[in-house]
Amino acid sequence: MTIDMNDRVAVERMLWDEIERHQIGMLGVVGAAEHHTQPMTAFVDGRTLWFFTRTDTELAQRIGEGHQAIFVFQGKDLYACLTGELILSHDEARIAKYWNAVVAAWYPQGKDDPRLTMMRLDCQDAELWISDAGPMKFAWEIAVANARKHEPHLGGKANLRFH
Repeated sequence: MTIDMNDRVAVERMLWDEIERHQIGMLGVVGAAEHHTQPMTAFVDGRTLWFFTRTDTELAQRIGEGHQAIFVFQGKDLYACLTGELILSHDEARIAKYWNAVVAAWYPQGKDDPRLTMMRLDCQDAELWISDAGPMKFAWEIAVANARKHEPHLGGKANLRFH
């Protein structure tokens, strides 16, 4: 896939489309003593990501009333790191909207579980690397880069600010 890295609208559209298509990424709190990220399923709503959780999870306890967070995502031709404010948001309309068989498997008490809630990541910025290289172009670019002693040209990088 070839995309003009200077076309902010196209780059941003690709970001949200890829997250919506693949959904799974690594979510963590910035600056926390326990700084590891964990796999989470993201649901896209504009420039906001929603995640199911329980109020008694470590992550929910850590963010409290809100905290800076990072979501790292890898799609088919895209790698991204998004940051923003992560808050607990018990939004019953969102729970109903995003509830599905996969989510239900993680929450056997169902939508009425009193500990069930959601986290909302209000995305502030993103850094993306987009590859336009399939296997053949990748092999060609590696060969050319080694022969000419320069880095391969396999895509580009973009920075997006949302606020």
